[in-house]
Amino acid sequence: MIKERLAELVEEASDGALTAPEALSATVPLSALGLTSVGQMRLIDAIETEFGVEVDLTEQGLELLDDLDRLATHLAAR
Repeated sequence: MIKERLAELVEEASDGALTAPEALSATVPLSALGLTSVGQMRLIDAIETEFGVEVDLTEQGLELLDDLDRLATHLAAR
């Protein structure tokens, strides 16, 4: 359920350039599929608002944004 919601947030953050089904089925980093740095910042804002967490802006934290499975696991563990 978290992963599906994250995919919807990716679609919103990318203004539809990357659809939720594309994000869910991604086998490469989301940035390779077109999630731009602006989209990442919008996604961070959406995740922080929706899940009440603070996204770590270090390289390691930003890498989570490229992989929905890792991101969903990380959020579920909080």
